[in-house]
Amino acid sequence: MLTRRLGASDLHVSVLGFGGAPLGNLYKPVSDKDARDTLTAALNCGLNFFDTAPHYGAGLSERRIGDAVRGADIKNCIVSTKVGRLLYPDSDADVKTLRHGFMTPMAFEQRYDYSYDGIMRSWEDSLMRLGLASVDMLLVHDIGFDTHHELHEDRWTELTVGGGYLALEKLRTGGQVRAIGLGVNEIKVCEAALGVGQFDCFLLGGRYTLLEQEDALALFSRCSAIGTSIIAGSPFNSGILITGAASPQTGNYNYVPATAEIVKRVRAIETVCRDFDVPLAAAALQLPLAHNAVASVIPGLSSVASVNQALSWINTRTPAEFWNVLKESDLLAAEAPIPLFEDRHGSC
Repeated sequence: MLTRRLGASDLHVSVLGFGGAPLGNLYKPVSDKDARDTLTAALNCGLNFFDTAPHYGAGLSERRIGDAVRGADIKNCIVSTKVGRLLYPDSDADVKTLRHGFMTPMAFEQRYDYSYDGIMRSWEDSLMRLGLASVDMLLVHDIGFDTHHELHEDRWTELTVGGGYLALEKLRTGGQVRAIGLGVNEIKVCEAALGVGQFDCFLLGGRYTLLEQEDALALFSRCSAIGTSIIAGSPFNSGILITGAASPQTGNYNYVPATAEIVKRVRAIETVCRDFDVPLAAAALQLPLAHNAVASVIPGLSSVASVNQALSWINTRTPAEFWNVLKESDLLAAEAPIPLFEDRHGSC
C-alpha cells in the first residue's frame, strides 16, 4: 500500500485509510466477529491508517479499533481519534434504539466541550477506550456552524480563546500526539482554523467528491502552500456514489435522501461510467487522491467484503479520457486534478 506524508508530521498514512464510523454500528449493528474480521483484513491488506471517534457508537468504534491495533504490529499502525465530545454514563439509555445515528450497546450520552480541560479529558478517555498508551492524531470533531448553528461562536471561542487549541498544541509539542487537525464536514471552518494555528491536517468529509469539488479547491491550494494535508472522508457522499441513482436502494447524500438535482447529476455521471466501463464507486474513491493536498481517502468499512471491494475500486484503471469527458460534460470541475493511474495504490 502506498503511503503519503501527513502535513509536517513524521506520519506516513496509507492512501486508502479505514473510516471507523460503521464499526460504531452506524445505522445498523455490526457483530464483534465481523468487526474483528474486517479490521484483520484491512491490516493484512496493508492499510495502516485507522480513524475513529468517541461519537462513533458512544465509544464502541474506539474499543474495536483499539483491540485490533493492540493485536497487530503497532509500529505500523496509525490511529486518529477525535475530541470535542465527552461521554457520560447514562443509566436510562435505550441501547436497543438508534441514538445519534448509531445502534450501539454502549450506555453513554455525549456533551460538546472544546475547552482546554474538555480536550484533555477527551484525549485521556479515548486512550482508556482504545487501550493504548498514546494515539497518533487528534482531530477536533464537528466544530462549525452546520453542527452548532447559533451556538457556533461559543464553541469556536472555547477552542480558540478557551484553550482548546492550546491543549492540542501542548500534546503535540510534548510528543503525546504526533499530529493535530480538524474532523469536519465544512470548508469555512477549515479556512478559519488556518488563522488560529498550525494544523497538520483537515479530515474533510464529503466536500471533495465526484459530486462536488469547486468549493474545496481554494482551501486545498492554501493547505498545499503551508504543508497542511487533507484527509478525504465520506468519498461516497454517505452512499449515493456507491449505489448510484438507478438502484432501488439509492444511497443517501450527506446523510439524508438525495434531492432530485443530485439524483440527476449522479445519473449523468453513471452514463459516462458505463461508456468507459468504470465503476462509479471506483471513480469516487480515486478522484480525491489526484490532488496533491490529499494524503489519504477513508471510506467507512464494515465487512471483509467492503475492504476487498475498496481495494478493487482504488486499483481499477480509469483512463484520462474518462475524466476529460466528465469535465467536458460539466460533471467535474475544470480545475480538478485527474488521477494519473500509472502505479497501483496497493493490493491484498
